[in-house]
Amino acid sequence: MSDQKNILLNIETTTKNCSVSLTQNGMLLAVKELNDGTYSHAEFLHIFIDDVLKQSNLTFQDLNAVAISKGPGSYTGLRIGVSAAKGLAFALNIPLIAVDTLEVLARKISVTDGIIIPMLDARRMEVYQAVFDKNYNLLQPTDAVIIESDTYTSLLDKQYVHFIGDAVVKCQEVVQHHQAVFHANTFPSAIEMGPLSYQKFLDKNFVDIAYFEPYYLKDFIVVKKQY
Repeated sequence: MSDQKNILLNIETTTKNCSVSLTQNGMLLAVKELNDGTYSHAEFLHIFIDDVLKQSNLTFQDLNAVAISKGPGSYTGLRIGVSAAKGLAFALNIPLIAVDTLEVLARKISVTDGIIIPMLDARRMEVYQAVFDKNYNLLQPTDAVIIESDTYTSLLDKQYVHFIGDAVVKCQEVVQHHQAVFHANTFPSAIEMGPLSYQKFLDKNFVDIAYFEPYYLKDFIVVKKQY
C-alpha cells in the first residue's frame, strides 16, 4: 500500500474508555473500544489494535503513523497507551503523533451557541479542563481547577456553557445556572482523534519517539490512607 493512503492508528487510553481507531485520510475505517468501569487497558489494548487492522484487511506494515491521546488523564492509562504507541512507532519506523485529550473530548459534541468545557475527573472536587469555542478554537488552556458554586459564574452569565466529560456529575452537583448544559457519562474516544491526527500528519507535526512523555499536568502522588 502506498504512502498516499495515509493510514493512521489512533490510541486513546486516558480514562476508563480503552479506545482504538484506524483512519484513512482522517476518515474512520474501524473502531474498537470498551468502557467497563475499570482500567482494563493492559488486557485489551493490543487485542483492539489487532482487531481494527483485521476489520480493515490491513497489517501493521500498512500504517503510516501512530497517534496517541497525550493527556491529561489517568496516570496508568496514559503510561499504557503511550508505551504501546511508542513501541509500534519505533518498531515500524513510522512517525508518532500526539493529540490533545481535552480537544478530543470537546469534539464529541457539536454546539451552535456558547462554549465547551471538557473536563476529566481528578481528585475530590478537582478537574482537568480547558475551554473551547463552538468551533473548537482554544480559549483557555488546560488547567487543574477546583469546582465551587461560583467557579463558572462569569462565563455562564454571558453564554451557554456545555460541560462534557467524566467529571460532569460532580460539577452538576454544585454548579446551578440556567445556561449550564451538562453532557454526562462522556469519555474521550479514538473516533474523534482521526481528523486531528490526520491534520498533524499532513503538517508533519510529529513528536520525538524517544523523548515524548504524556501530559500528566500534575505529578503522580501516592496518597497515604488516613485512620
